[in-house]
Amino acid sequence: MGEQPPDTGAVTIPATIPAAARRAAAEQAWARLRPRLEAEAVAALGPAEGDAFLARADLSLYDVHEPVATLYGEDAADELVARALRAALAAAAERPEELRRLDRRREIDPAWFQRSRVQGYVCYVDRFCGTLDRLPGRLDHLAGLGTTYLHLMPLLRPRPGENDGGYAVMDYRAVDPRLGTMADLEAVAGALHGRGMALCIDLVLNHTAREHPWAQAWLAGDPAFAGYYTAFPDRTLPDAYDATIPPVFPDRAPGSFSWVPEACGGAGGWVWTTFWPYQWDLDYTNPEVTLAMLGEITWLANRGVDVFRMDAVPFMWKRLGTSCQNQPEGHTLLQLLHALTRLAAPGVVFKAEAIVSPDDLVAYLGGHDRYRPECELAYHNQLMVLLWSSLATRDVRLARQSLRRMRPVPPTATWVTYVRGHDDIGWAVTDEDAAAVGLDGFAHRRFLNDFYAGRFPGSFARGALFQEDEATGDARISGSAASLCGIEAALEAGDDAALDAGVRRLLLLHAVAFSYGGIPLLYMGDELALRNDTGYLADPARAPDNRWMHRPPMDWAAAARAGDPDTLEGRVCAGIRRLGEVRRSLLALRGGVESAVVDAGSDAVLAWRRKHPRSGTFVGVANFSPDPQAVDADTVTGFGGFAQVHGSDGVLPVRGGRVVVPGLGFAWYAEP
Repeated sequence: MGEQPPDTGAVTIPATIPAAARRAAAEQAWARLRPRLEAEAVAALGPAEGDAFLARADLSLYDVHEPVATLYGEDAADELVARALRAALAAAAERPEELRRLDRRREIDPAWFQRSRVQGYVCYVDRFCGTLDRLPGRLDHLAGLGTTYLHLMPLLRPRPGENDGGYAVMDYRAVDPRLGTMADLEAVAGALHGRGMALCIDLVLNHTAREHPWAQAWLAGDPAFAGYYTAFPDRTLPDAYDATIPPVFPDRAPGSFSWVPEACGGAGGWVWTTFWPYQWDLDYTNPEVTLAMLGEITWLANRGVDVFRMDAVPFMWKRLGTSCQNQPEGHTLLQLLHALTRLAAPGVVFKAEAIVSPDDLVAYLGGHDRYRPECELAYHNQLMVLLWSSLATRDVRLARQSLRRMRPVPPTATWVTYVRGHDDIGWAVTDEDAAAVGLDGFAHRRFLNDFYAGRFPGSFARGALFQEDEATGDARISGSAASLCGIEAALEAGDDAALDAGVRRLLLLHAVAFSYGGIPLLYMGDELALRNDTGYLADPARAPDNRWMHRPPMDWAAAARAGDPDTLEGRVCAGIRRLGEVRRSLLALRGGVESAVVDAGSDAVLAWRRKHPRSGTFVGVANFSPDPQAVDADTVTGFGGFAQVHGSDGVLPVRGGRVVVPGLGFAWYAEP
């Protein structure tokens, strides 16, 4: 618990060791371990399941041994690999039979999460239905939307009081008692699996609550938990680190360290707290932390979790003189946890919560110079940001520039696309991309904040600034999708034309998210155009955090109106349901296929093309201007070879080599 050396990175294998030598070392280690592990696997799992486990171990050997050696040194690698494989074997032996059957189906169909029928829904349990035991009774609503993937926002037991919206976890093996029990969560997983739906939950990897038993044992000096967290006795090294680390919450929690009087043997110390003072960063330079977290992941997987949203993964490894984000060892650590988890539960996939620059994002999907499997899924934050930017500017040049510059993702991974999430919107627009289209990056980000906060003349949006930093001018935006699209303002004004425009904006954004490729996620209430909720202000625990304005309670009375086409809810819900129906019929919209942004001849129209080897080409167009825009018919219809399969305004006519896309309208084309 004392002062750490200036570079807290672990011993790494020198870069001069060639890959062939590393692989040879891994194979030699496996040759020594395999005979003993084979007997243990057969004893624990039986001949058939034991052989399957060993086959998975054979395939993942390099993804286990090399990361262990890289992170923790060659000398310790053999022992740590043996411990890690035995931990995975113990978890596999405890896996319930119904989950093993699901594993087998997914091993036969490893791209199950890439299918065009996979469509997601995101909600807070308490906001959606109150408690977990009530959730199975609401699955008809989700099924009606086409949901096959349900992401329940943080529900593991948080610390009492302020807890960062549930991301300060004090027990990974218990559910927040306000929501129910772990048995209730298992029942939810079973109900979802019975309907062909997958369960996703949040797993906070970077930190625990200070009340977590690991943290309390570390604080008490228990040698079994030595090195689980990091503390410094004075400000020398914290100041050196903070010099290059951008603060996450600059107004309420500046810096990355918090003074804890009980730390450093009771003398007091500065504990690493990237986020809030009550969230203590785990120190993954200690292999015991890695093995402990593996145990939590596999235990939850055996409760029926199919997808883990790996929270705050860019922050998991620290290095002096850097932003302490996106470090290469952090990627290696994810590779290791991924390989070991899939040994125990091969049907489970990882989703990276990595809201980072486009240049850094693709790596979390394994997109390195040499492919390394890390996470199968990642949020396409860049697409989300660019959709809102295009809507405010009525111009897609920045979107074309940024999306074209992104590296392709490995075919074994895919994006999660979305219009709105639970978090604020941070404007991840690089100065490089902005300059390429004649914009000043800082000025554009400030414009977007002013526009969506409703401070820019002519803005239709009703959002609010989040974490405004007056010193730097930085801020992010809170607000529901419907309110940011102008629906709230239109209803307040009683303006039917403005309301129609707001609905068209909301459906336009979802039309891109549903057809850009990957898994589209629908945030709870967006299917009903739920607006900002000010009720959070009455709750002292939530009042300081205006992100709760776009986390409203589910309005089941509004949901009951969703079947009436004359209501706002009916119009929006019907539009979103239709997007899902058409999407499920188009093989080109499955994951594993890249989207290519093309120029269709209008700077107000985003056009993208996808080509699947079995189904042919798909083309989508989305007009971000309120005025009709003419685009090149050959670019869009493939010289007349593509048929329109969906659109906001019926089949668009082709005249004189041009297709006119209505204002705030969209169209989808595909080869017959």
